[in-house]
Amino acid sequence: MPLQCGLIGRPKCGKTTVFNAVTSASASMFDAAESHRAAVTVPDPRVERLVQLYSPGKISPSSMDLVDIPGLEQGATAEGGRGSKLLTHIKEADVLIHVVRCFDNGHEPIDALHDVELIDLELMAADSLTLGRKVERLAKRVRTGDKNAIQESEHCQRVLNRIEEGIPARRQALSDVERAAVFECTLMSLKPVLYVANVESPDDLESEAVQVLRSYGAEEGSEVVTICGRDEADISELPEEDRPEFLREIGLESLSVERLIHAAYKELGLVDFFTAGDTEVHVWTCKAGSKAPTAAGKIHTDMERGFIRMEVIAYDDLIEYGSEEAVAKAGKARLEGKEYEIQDGDIVVIRFSPPR
Repeated sequence: MPLQCGLIGRPKCGKTTVFNAVTSASASMFDAAESHRAAVTVPDPRVERLVQLYSPGKISPSSMDLVDIPGLEQGATAEGGRGSKLLTHIKEADVLIHVVRCFDNGHEPIDALHDVELIDLELMAADSLTLGRKVERLAKRVRTGDKNAIQESEHCQRVLNRIEEGIPARRQALSDVERAAVFECTLMSLKPVLYVANVESPDDLESEAVQVLRSYGAEEGSEVVTICGRDEADISELPEEDRPEFLREIGLESLSVERLIHAAYKELGLVDFFTAGDTEVHVWTCKAGSKAPTAAGKIHTDMERGFIRMEVIAYDDLIEYGSEEAVAKAGKARLEGKEYEIQDGDIVVIRFSPPR
């Protein structure tokens, strides 16, 4: 399933401009009450090299779904039907991409932290209601002396108290038991956040607002990507062969889609591995540190249930030696068992026992 990313931010932060820069979707700037959605192929030069080696009949790269969620203002998540719709989009996201205005709009002063805090307040307001309802549901079992319910309620209440103090769940350093207690609530302020500093020109890439946002992101371990939204949206509409020249003119090496996706992968701790042959080159994504059976389950659940072993070739070894046969002769091909942790760039064959 593709990585689900939700673009959030205040109205007029340039969120839809950034969406267009990343997706080349040319979404309208004038329907601010509507969401936009687009799928983006994850750029990975390794896929091209594998295609050259295997000449497959089919190529299945990794992809990312990006949803441009209408701008959030005070009370936005409590506006009846629209509020519910916004919450649904946010709850579905694996990672929130928070676009922050770091340019002069001629109306309001640049205040990156103020804008970040306004969005966090909206997310926490919704989380407060969700957690409050769960505590209420547990109350009956708590009154009967149910020890599990008492502990779960206490964990939820602690998280709720800190949210009501203005501390987003992602900045609370939750313990494993606290995370388990609030898991079903799908807290929005607990979701990983990637910040996008939207600047006016390359001259502003190191502006004071950008530096402030980077410091804030560093405090919670969140990535910050700087994007010249307007310029990059224009470049994204050009033919692909013309883009590098225009990127160089504004002092950039690549379009924001590459930087944003790489940052999102880092934020979520993801790695890509491959299955490759003359039939298909396919990219699969899983959490870094996933054991071999879990990674196999990304391909098919039967492979996880009946996992026997994994045949592994490292991408760099395949490129160095030029073929699977040459890698095997060099002693670089490996057989791995259930405790093996999948590595970024692994090329794998799964051996498994099909269910009866």
